[in-house]
Amino acid sequence: MALRRLPPLRALEAFMRTVRLGSARAAAEELGLSPSALSRRIANLEEFVGKKLFTRARQAMQLTDEGHAFYEAVAPQFEALARAVEGQSDNMSLLRLHLGVLPLFGSQRLFPHLGELRRLHPLLHIDIDTGAHLEDRVGDTLDAAIILSRGPEKGLHAVRLDENMVHAITSRELAEGLSSTPSEEQLSKQTFLIHNELPESFTAWKEELGMRDLEPAAIDHYDSGQLMLEAAAQGLGIAIMHDDHRRRAADPRLTDLFDVEVESPYSYWFVCKPTALEERPVRLFHDWLVKAGL
Repeated sequence: MALRRLPPLRALEAFMRTVRLGSARAAAEELGLSPSALSRRIANLEEFVGKKLFTRARQAMQLTDEGHAFYEAVAPQFEALARAVEGQSDNMSLLRLHLGVLPLFGSQRLFPHLGELRRLHPLLHIDIDTGAHLEDRVGDTLDAAIILSRGPEKGLHAVRLDENMVHAITSRELAEGLSSTPSEEQLSKQTFLIHNELPESFTAWKEELGMRDLEPAAIDHYDSGQLMLEAAAQGLGIAIMHDDHRRRAADPRLTDLFDVEVESPYSYWFVCKPTALEERPVRLFHDWLVKAGL
């Protein structure tokens, strides 16, 4: 059986990098080519496929409709080829990803699925960092991060992973001692548990209840969502958290307080530098995370 004629792989790589980086100049730098050499490679690919993949004007390159369709068709196959070679090569080195993760997201949403990722990409290994200021360290000590934010900084590639509702979460025992409808008099005598980096969740919750000026007996601050849930389960206060956190915890000691749902100002985001998507560990994790819908 005759082999099908394959496109020039170097030209295909030049095309893929140009699309993913959004810049011919950046792609040329990544490949160690001059802009004219990169342009020649892409011209060779256009000649091979018989289609105009880019428009060129003033050194800028933009995908044509045919170029976009070509990318959508070829990108998954290009990645599959890389995986196939990776899986059959004894000389491939480990792929190392330095990932920043908030502990609660890690324990509830990421780690239950990492076995699947390992089976798909056995050479991909992840160094986990749960330290502070994850977003600020992306591109420095971190290749990528999963953060909880109102919106990542400009200049980062960002994928929104969810949208959430804010709930008041507490122990069943404490909830039984409160009336079933919100009472500012009762709530002013309670302790509330608030995450240091998510103060506007409490503001949004109070406004939804029509108690903007509510002053509780105390506000205890935490830098760990996991510890907030445990403190709430122990009856130490009312935790203002995402409904998703309590649901995934599946802790029978916990319950929602009142039948009130408030749209959260914060969401989980995957963030990295745009150029980091050209690094294989980042790309593999990014694509898997988006497809898995964690």
